[in-house]
Amino acid sequence: MKLLIVEDEVRLCATTAKYLTKQGYTVDTCHDGLDALDYMEGTEYDAVILDIMLPGLDGISVLKKMRAAGNHTHVLLLTAKSAVEDKVAGLDTGADDYLTKPFSLEELAARIRVLIRRQKEDRSDNTLTVGPLTLDTGTKLAYREGREIRLTAKEYSILEYLMHNQGMVLSRDKIEQHIWNYDYEGSSNVIDVYIRNLRMKVDADFEPKLIQTVRGLGYVIK
Repeated sequence: MKLLIVEDEVRLCATTAKYLTKQGYTVDTCHDGLDALDYMEGTEYDAVILDIMLPGLDGISVLKKMRAAGNHTHVLLLTAKSAVEDKVAGLDTGADDYLTKPFSLEELAARIRVLIRRQKEDRSDNTLTVGPLTLDTGTKLAYREGREIRLTAKEYSILEYLMHNQGMVLSRDKIEQHIWNYDYEGSSNVIDVYIRNLRMKVDADFEPKLIQTVRGLGYVIK
């Protein structure tokens, strides 16, 4: 699961990102509202933790632009303001939840879990299906023709991303940006290695082959 934290208090942002990374999330961070829009234009996130008081563009304005552009990613607002009208304004703009500073990291993590669980409910159930392949997003196990397929954490993340976008060609860069944060500097063929491993597990013993290469563009599952 990939998160974006938009917080101009650099130390708080770094501490929060470190904690959530230990909880198993992939985390990107930025400190400016305009930068946040750039991040969201280039990467899909499972949830955004968005401070209201930001330089460049305030959090409410960022949220308005997100929703106007059709971006329905769940958003948790962070604010030092406790006035009811500020909370109402955020929720009316399209926020899914809010948390008033100072807050505990444990409570933040709990609220993020609720948002992501709600996102999964929005997708109707815990099962993704592409032809004979099913992926249980609860147990993180794949099944094909009744055979259980165990996946590593990264293999699961890539397969889930492909299946959520079945029929769409995803470039190596797009897959990499979704699975790792912007600071990741891996080898140029790291996605190819994971795709090869997935093919060995998902396609090698079966027909038809589901994970396909589109030369010069990337990968697609269909």
